[in-house]
Amino acid sequence: MTFRSLTLTTVTAAFLALSAAATVQAADAEKLKLGFAKCAHCLPMALTPELAKGVEIEAINFNSGNDVLTALVSKSIDMAQVTYLHYITALDKGFDVVAVSGQVNGGSEIVVGKGITLKADDWDGLKKLIAERKEKGEPLRVAASRGNAQDIHMRGALQKHGINVNKDVQFINIPNPSDHAAALQRGEVDVICTVEPFASQIRQTGVGTHFAMPYDQAAGNLTNLIVTRSDVIKDHPKAVEATVGSVVALVDKLKSDQTVWVDVINKYTGMDKAVAAEALKNASPDYAIHKDSTLAIATMMRELKYISNDVTAAAEKNLDYTFLEAVTKKPKSELGF
Repeated sequence: MTFRSLTLTTVTAAFLALSAAATVQAADAEKLKLGFAKCAHCLPMALTPELAKGVEIEAINFNSGNDVLTALVSKSIDMAQVTYLHYITALDKGFDVVAVSGQVNGGSEIVVGKGITLKADDWDGLKKLIAERKEKGEPLRVAASRGNAQDIHMRGALQKHGINVNKDVQFINIPNPSDHAAALQRGEVDVICTVEPFASQIRQTGVGTHFAMPYDQAAGNLTNLIVTRSDVIKDHPKAVEATVGSVVALVDKLKSDQTVWVDVINKYTGMDKAVAAEALKNASPDYAIHKDSTLAIATMMRELKYISNDVTAAAEKNLDYTFLEAVTKKPKSELGF
């Protein structure tokens, strides 16, 4: 055998050994199912499998955060991208949920139908319109997706401006946010607090116009959380940590490259990339878990009779910064605690 043949044989053997090792390593990697909703700031979760190290993530898309939460508590999935509102609601119902990371905030907008002549942020004008409609026996029809972050953002903002969503207006629940534009176009509702990219779609197609960003309330612009169950943490701590690592990598990626963000919105919704790009103006990547605001949200939700119990103690107890600390090498004091 020549030196050249020996060298090629050695290189080939080494390559095959490395490939075999990689295959074994991939086979040994734990697998977790991760659910996410269909909205501009949720859809980038589809990118987590390619960013994952040490875990094999199966990313599953659902129509809404409510559907994702249902899948998590029924143990159909292991981890979930939901909202702060879902987290509080789940605790109120006694479900086992633990928050392990933030993801993206923002994404909410109040829009009005073409027949509503209100200037942006004209809350006095809105209150006058509501009073006029009540006097006529034709209450203003206000819509959102019950249980989603936009619903609580809207309710908190209306409350802040002296409007009772349960008495002053007619609330209409439209579960799937992708149906919001059609409902507004058909004149079935007058006002909607919707989520991106559907808000940008409504504005750019002329179906409705901007009224307000509903962030002037206890929840601020806080939207998304990554949650799991205590049994998943107990049985798969390294996989949970690796999944949180993929979320942190995703947040860093979204801050530096919005092209991939636009592409994934286009892929899952079919919306024009110009609409997707517009939607990102109302999105803030953030992997921190904001404790004080979480507790304020829990208090506000009880005041709004959205939940029945005081869950502030549980809401704080079930914020687990362990995985974020391990991945980012930062203390929880720098991660929203």
